Amino acid sequence: MEHLMPFIWLGLAVVLGIVEISTAQLVSIWFVIGAFVTAICSATFLREYVLLQVILFIAVSAIALLLTRPLVRKLKSFDKTKTNSDRNIGKTAIVISDIDNTLATGLVEVDGSRWSARSSTGAKIPSGTTVKVEEIQGVKLIVTPAVNSESED
Repeated sequence: MEHLMPFIWLGLAVVLGIVEISTAQLVSIWFVIGAFVTAICSATFLREYVLLQVILFIAVSAIALLLTRPLVRKLKSFDKTKTNSDRNIGKTAIVISDIDNTLATGLVEVDGSRWSARSSTGAKIPSGTTVKVEEIQGVKLIVTPAVNSESED
């Protein structure tokens, strides 16, 4: 059995490499490195020590993870760029068609663009009301009536 261990470790490295290639995330690259190093060591000086091979695999994989983690974090961290729709969050809009969540109706206008809208509270909001955009769900703006500091009467 000991003479097959280099091939088993190499096979494990290949399988883990295929898993790594087939995913968009870095999930098994550290284990590929550990299995490859263990395959080399099991073919040379750890031939009869299967337990030491397993320990070596775990140790090399852990060291590879610890050494590459800062690099992976740096490569994967990037600023999220707001899309045009994200820029509407927090803005005020005018209801141009009554908002009624029950009937799934309602339109608002924000910066010259018309959007389907729903009330965040579930309350009906009549046409002409000034609302604030709270969030976006799919292609609909979720709005709440804007609080006016002055009375219009």
